[in-house]
Amino acid sequence: MHVVVTGSSRGIGREMVARLRAAGHEVTGTARDHSTDTRLNVSDPGQQARLAAQMKDKPVDLLVCNAGVYLDKSMAVEEYTAEVWATSLATNVTGVFLTVQALLPNLRLATEPKIAIISSQMASHALAPGGSYAYRASKAAALNIGRNLATDLKPEGIAVGIYHPGWVRTDMGGDQGDISVQDSAEGLLNEFDVLNVATTGCFHTWDGRVHAF
Repeated sequence: MHVVVTGSSRGIGREMVARLRAAGHEVTGTARDHSTDTRLNVSDPGQQARLAAQMKDKPVDLLVCNAGVYLDKSMAVEEYTAEVWATSLATNVTGVFLTVQALLPNLRLATEPKIAIISSQMASHALAPGGSYAYRASKAAALNIGRNLATDLKPEGIAVGIYHPGWVRTDMGGDQGDISVQDSAEGLLNEFDVLNVATTGCFHTWDGRVHAF
């Protein structure tokens, strides 16, 4: 199986890559810097085009859209800038779509292709405790993209799942998180394994629970 994981230089992405490789799978991990074999700023169309060219006619069995930023943690309404919004949306929303768009030809070459989009419980309209406006809005948009892709790609046999990785103890999640990187990655990979066209469009937690939209 060939898996592409974006945002794999740290945290959950790095752990998923390590586990997939240990299981014997071929993995292409990407990151904005040079910390991985494949450099990719997901919001850059030129770099997306280079990734697509690098893949050529290589099947992608699983695409994990994991790259993301959380710039407005504990930010007051008055502190927001247009740049915070632009960067958050470019990475967390446009980046997801551009990655799927770039690798769609490769997914179509796989036998049972899957797309996993890492969103967040903070995308849920059922949960609105305030704050983190840019992050919440961008993750809600990523959830929406996943749901619509699931509808459009189902006739082609491409399954799409959207996932909340848990409140994980990472640089992004902070040291107060509920679960470890290892537990989150293991749970997510188990979820990806059982994803299929019958469950496409699902919004699940890392441990298999159905999340409210």
